[in-house]
Amino acid sequence: MIRENQKIFNTVQILLDIIIIIFSMSDAFFLRFLNYNGSHIQIDFYFKILILAIPVYIFIYNYFQLYESYRAKRLMLETSRIIKANILGIIFIILISFLFKEVNVSRLVILIFGIINTSLMILSRIIIRKTLRYFRSKGYNIKRILIIGYNDLSLEFLNKIISNRNLGYYVVGFLSDTFEGQNLTDYKNPVPYLGKIKDVESILTDKSIDEVFVALEYDQYEYLSDIIEACEKSGTKVSIIPFYTKYLPAKPYVDEVEGLPVINIRHIPLDNLLNNWIKRLFDIFASLFLIVLLSPLMVITAICVKVTSPGPVLYKQERVGLNKKNFTMYKFRSMKVATDDTDKTAWTTKDDPRKTKFGAFIRKYSIDELPQLFNVLNGTMSLVGPRPEIPYHVYNFKEEIPLYMVKHQVRPGITGWAQVNGFRGDTSIKGRIEHDISYIENWSFLFDIKILIMTVFKGIVSKSE
Repeated sequence: MIRENQKIFNTVQILLDIIIIIFSMSDAFFLRFLNYNGSHIQIDFYFKILILAIPVYIFIYNYFQLYESYRAKRLMLETSRIIKANILGIIFIILISFLFKEVNVSRLVILIFGIINTSLMILSRIIIRKTLRYFRSKGYNIKRILIIGYNDLSLEFLNKIISNRNLGYYVVGFLSDTFEGQNLTDYKNPVPYLGKIKDVESILTDKSIDEVFVALEYDQYEYLSDIIEACEKSGTKVSIIPFYTKYLPAKPYVDEVEGLPVINIRHIPLDNLLNNWIKRLFDIFASLFLIVLLSPLMVITAICVKVTSPGPVLYKQERVGLNKKNFTMYKFRSMKVATDDTDKTAWTTKDDPRKTKFGAFIRKYSIDELPQLFNVLNGTMSLVGPRPEIPYHVYNFKEEIPLYMVKHQVRPGITGWAQVNGFRGDTSIKGRIEHDISYIENWSFLFDIKILIMTVFKGIVSKSE
């Protein structure tokens, strides 16, 4: 039933996307030429383009997995895919126009079409998600699942399933060779114990299971082949929660060596050359633009630093960056010149007595960070990334904080996912690293843009100057 419903839903989704594409082109045409009295190509030409473009758009959407189940798909990931797919679609439309040798095609119409189409696509997905979650919370469109295994991992998974009804899962029961009892009673609705692992084939037949989740201990994996065989024999989808899941990232990456699948423990999107180039090019152009735009503010700040406190205008400090290589990071000096090496080991606190009055002001509004735009320009930093630390702290934290050194696999940033979520200055290192790793594993260009926007609206004022 679930599979049949998914097929119907996909068909409806495709028809809705086609309607959105046609509406977007019509709207774009009339927005462009509503009050235009000159000669221009009529709308029927744009519809002729759509006759060729719509099948290509559907193919591209399918390629970007936009017709898969919404249950476990993140909205941000889907939004990113929609934007990428529509960019390819617009390129195809431009190519068609070129092949038709029609020089009077309005580029503005195509641009407006792309904006409207992308916006409506994202909006439609949001509405569909909200609608599906509502119906699932009411008990409709439920997927019946069976859990195999009784251990900390299966119980953690069970807790997540039961606590989030929006996922639309109903736990029919579980199988285990180690459980002693009749059912699990620590839940609002007790979860039935259905028998031993060897009973999986009969359970799949009797209970109408839609999906099986296998969470075995390492010494039980001898049962795995029989479980998979039973599931495939009955046409039931099977998912494996490996016993080593705590070592895996949120989105493990499966590589291939001569046909043999290999799981990468940590997939980093910025290892992809194209992604790296996109981020670096954006950093170069954006930092140049910001340096020019903010140069008057930087000149005024430099003069004020010099006038209000003896010492150099810029504060230079060694930090650890990409691939654990040290680099010199620049700031406007906001503290009195140190007479010892305390600046190489000590944290800066909110009421730090070393700060000058003007220094406290520029730290509060992050103006002291502006010279780091030159770090971005020369490639030692990025606009967005994990904040770099001084070597002393790196040496200590790598022994105390698990996964701490992972942050050095990408360029450090002026701002980052941790900073816009409140982890600035003297705050939890563990929380900061968790956010840094989340950023590294889930990087996308749109994620960077989101962080920059959040920085403007909520990350400029530092609570821990």
